[in-house]
Amino acid sequence: MTHAMAQGSDMSVSVPAVRAVLRWTPGAGVPDVDACVILLDENGRVRSDADFVFYNQPRHPSGLARKLPKKRQGEGLTDSVEAQLARQDPSVDRMVLIASADGGTLARVRNLRVELHDAGSGDAAGGEPVAYVDIQPDGGASSALICGELRRAGGGWQFRAVTKGYTTGLVGVAGEFGISVDETDTGHHPTPDSGNDPASGGRPAPGAAQAAQAAQAAQAQQAPQSPQPAAAQPQPQPAPPIAYGYPPAFTLPPQGPQFIGR
Repeated sequence: MTHAMAQGSDMSVSVPAVRAVLRWTPGAGVPDVDACVILLDENGRVRSDADFVFYNQPRHPSGLARKLPKKRQGEGLTDSVEAQLARQDPSVDRMVLIASADGGTLARVRNLRVELHDAGSGDAAGGEPVAYVDIQPDGGASSALICGELRRAGGGWQFRAVTKGYTTGLVGVAGEFGISVDETDTGHHPTPDSGNDPASGGRPAPGAAQAAQAAQAAQAQQAPQSPQPAAAQPQPQPAPPIAYGYPPAFTLPPQGPQFIGR
């Protein structure tokens, strides 16, 4: 049975592993959406940058959290992350689910929803979820959003439907949880059903696209202009060598009647 959750509510999660699926409806003017998960300790901070599982770092070194390729299902798109609960490292106290928009704000994304599936069911997000939450981005200028979290509670795990928006995108999210981010790198987003291996990379570190473009433009303006090499002048070609014993264009006379009678 699927549990429809309201904002601020929580529920116990009894399955050993979960798949969190972001689902939305694409269209003209709708930005692409990425799913991420951040593993946090009891102080609400990452233990290292490896605790940020996203499109350029799609598998945690422990193998207990990973990002899956995007998929197209009917008229919608999905992007998913998976996390082990029963086998998760004891130092992980919370796992925060993030939705980020590429090339716009989340307010322009239609029918945004996060679904929680049993990762052991093998339904690949095509079956009925355990629970779902319809996401309403706050404000309207947010390009990244916390859309739920998994946390330890009473020896087990709970899923809490909580949202918090960031106008600075993944840069703002990463900064809050102690993740180092290179804002000068940009990259393309994998397309749905591209067959990307979840364990492989494919995009540089996250950062606001606008900030990256501005930084690159500033570097281009400050870089010294290297002089253009002068156009190569045509060099005179040496005359072809003269055949030994004969002047140029010399031809033998026909060996005809002048030799008759000698």
